[in-house]
Amino acid sequence: MQAIVLAYIGIGLMIGLAGIGSAFGVTITGNASIGAMKKNPDAFGSYMILSALPGTQGLYGFLGYYLLSGFLTPEITLFQAAAVFGAGLALGAVCLMSAIRQGQVCANGIAGVGAGYDVFGKTLILAVFPELYAIVALAATFLIGGTLG
Repeated sequence: MQAIVLAYIGIGLMIGLAGIGSAFGVTITGNASIGAMKKNPDAFGSYMILSALPGTQGLYGFLGYYLLSGFLTPEITLFQAAAVFGAGLALGAVCLMSAIRQGQVCANGIAGVGAGYDVFGKTLILAVFPELYAIVALAATFLIGGTLG
């Protein structure tokens, strides 16, 4: 197998897993929003914001690709390809889990807002915690890319 194939597998995992996680996360929050709108349709703006949050991890997967795309050349070394693969796998896996868990946190907040509780701001704060790990994984991807140049 050529080194560039290994690198592209890592990129595929990065974008694919991050996107799958975001799809699951926004589905979890979307379902919660639909249920909450039955009780409190006036809070749709809050539901929409909380529903969109797990979608950011998919963007981090794409940003990771952008950060590493300069190394995707036929001249890539096996060491560079292994680093791209590792960064891709790590970022993809972290974003997958982070988006799903963030979706669960936001879904509970959506249910609370739907029930009439003033928990929107507190839910936003708590939803940052799972996202933090996706940001850390993106930062690690940036640092790995910085060592390859």
